[in-house]
Amino acid sequence: MSRAGEAAAGIAAQNRRARHDFFIESTIEAGIMLTGTEVKSLRLGRASIQEAFAAEKGGELYLINAYIPEYEASRWNHETRRPRKLLLRRRELDKLLGAVKRDGIAIVPLDIHFNPRGFAKISLGLAKGKRKADKRAAERDKVWKRDKARLMRARG
Repeated sequence: MSRAGEAAAGIAAQNRRARHDFFIESTIEAGIMLTGTEVKSLRLGRASIQEAFAAEKGGELYLINAYIPEYEASRWNHETRRPRKLLLRRRELDKLLGAVKRDGIAIVPLDIHFNPRGFAKISLGLAKGKRKADKRAAERDKVWKRDKARLMRARG
């Protein structure tokens, strides 16, 4: 993946806030239906999935509110925030939708990446929301681990 302008390591978009705002209980990889200009724009690494979420519509799962900018070199462009269908096996889809209805769990996109065959895939996380105190505790642990590593390096 050494094309000029391509996102590093095949990751086209990443949702870093998801791990801060949610407890990720499990992850699943799904395909995503895209148009040609969306794929080209994703390969440039300019997409954003910070505000995106997955929701059920008509028995299917859709990625809502993901921003994939228009591809400049084309006059037949796509709508930037259109709902995009997620491709899952029926058993996986039923498991996800059952967890959402039963446990109050959200389906959060973690990243959009390209697999070794060049197909765009999305990593979805089954997530429970964190409270403010949980976020503070996680930040405290992160700072302690960083300080501990610094002390261990200084010690020798």
